[in-house]
Amino acid sequence: MPPNELRNCIPTLLLLFIFCFLVSTSHGRRIRVTRNSTYHSDNSIVYLWPLPKHFTHGDQILSVSPDLSLSLQGAGSNSSVVQDAFERYRDLIFKSWAHEGSTSEYDVGTLTVLVSSDDETLQLGVDESYILYLDGKQSGSIVGGATIEANTVYGALRGLETFSQLCVFNYDTKAVEVYNAPWYIQDEPRFAFRGLLLDTSRHYLPVKVIKEVIEAMSYTKLNVLHWHIIDEEAFPLEVPSYPKLWKGSYSKQERYAVEDAYDIVDFAKKRGIHVMAETDVPGHAESWGVGYPDLWPSENCTEPLDITKDFTFEVISSILSDMRKIFPFGMFHLGGDEVNTDCWNNTAHVKEWLTNHNMTTKDAYQYLILKVQQIAIDLNLIPVNWEETFNNFGEKLNPLTVVHNWLGPGVCPKAVEKGFKCIVSNQGVWYLDHLDVPWEKFYTSEPLEGINNTAHHKLVLGGEVCMWGETADTSDVQQTIWPRAAAAAEKLWSPLEATAVNNLNQTILPRFHYFRCLLNNRGIAAAPVTNFYARRPPTGFGSCFEQ
Repeated sequence: MPPNELRNCIPTLLLLFIFCFLVSTSHGRRIRVTRNSTYHSDNSIVYLWPLPKHFTHGDQILSVSPDLSLSLQGAGSNSSVVQDAFERYRDLIFKSWAHEGSTSEYDVGTLTVLVSSDDETLQLGVDESYILYLDGKQSGSIVGGATIEANTVYGALRGLETFSQLCVFNYDTKAVEVYNAPWYIQDEPRFAFRGLLLDTSRHYLPVKVIKEVIEAMSYTKLNVLHWHIIDEEAFPLEVPSYPKLWKGSYSKQERYAVEDAYDIVDFAKKRGIHVMAETDVPGHAESWGVGYPDLWPSENCTEPLDITKDFTFEVISSILSDMRKIFPFGMFHLGGDEVNTDCWNNTAHVKEWLTNHNMTTKDAYQYLILKVQQIAIDLNLIPVNWEETFNNFGEKLNPLTVVHNWLGPGVCPKAVEKGFKCIVSNQGVWYLDHLDVPWEKFYTSEPLEGINNTAHHKLVLGGEVCMWGETADTSDVQQTIWPRAAAAAEKLWSPLEATAVNNLNQTILPRFHYFRCLLNNRGIAAAPVTNFYARRPPTGFGSCFEQ
């Protein structure tokens, strides 16, 4: 090689030598250089979850004051819901040591929230829309600073979550910054019902854990906690009208007092989240008979409930009446799934009752379902039933029935064709206890699949991911739920065109990694995204932006 060319190669050879030295083995450890993953490593990606309906942004960086103040305006200017939420989000956005009264100049010092209504009634379909403006005060814009406009306090809550995700702590400047400003966001959910089922019968979950799940739900804009409180294994809830029912709990320490239930409902409401309770009848009710054995057809037939006795319906009616006082949500889940009626035929007095009423066991199953539905309706509740009730009885169900899909695809198209409303929870893609279902399936499942008549789309209220509790308790429930539940949450909130993408790894995965890191930073034990089995710990060291 000529001398001049050799001199030109020296810098390259030197860098190669340094690189080889860094990756060589030293004292039994492999030294490795990794890149830093940062919020703004790719400016073409919008790191918001779920993705808003409409948005525009620029290329500026704004600083946010650690002493950020709230200016609450409009008819809802006295809302404690918004004021409390602002304090929560301020604690999430800023470091605990950041409120030192800095004299620096900041682009954003006040967040203005304008709420048009003072009505804080929380019901399905409540207006959750909001508009968010975020610009520097020196920009000359007529909406300079930060402003959230919403028709209701619940729209304001969704706007606060989006604002919090735009605020990023810069460790170099030790300041909170907003990248890619100015922002204009106009947002609203695609579906009114965006749920998560939590099972506290298979394993008891402390109130504190339930609240942590609700808090995390608010970060993803999920808005219905389907509380599967009771099942055949345990009856942990206090029912004042029949105080022996919670003898069916695992222990006296694994129970929910009425006051606990009120507390959970109030906590959820302050985050814009409904609580839909479930009393699953007539199957899945063995635990009822621990306190009241007369509810069992016999000692050898402990479920379904004894259909022959007025007492059975008196207890059901009282449970629903007591729960109606606790749970204001207008929908109530009555179960109705997996009803094996064989032992009815094998119990003498039940068999005699069936004969006297000229009923088969299937007829009796239908009789009970319809009677319980009417009890709920008389309490001004909309009955929700698992899909077996529709599969067996179809149009014989009360027309107010909401059919809850779970067994597989294809049920909601049939239900809405008959005029019923429907909730999607296909177990093949939206059951969180199925640990081998990857995040991609949660994300690509489409609630309206198979419904070709667009007039029927409105009958699909939305969908729900289900956290059944056979293998989940306080030790692992959060990492089983998150982050996969967030994948479904975006599907239920964001426009179809924003989520119907071809290359998930390029367009969605970086955002999903980022959101998982955000959950971790907020204290939510969200498991790695790309593990083959969900809720498993990392397989090695690395950044949460890459695992």
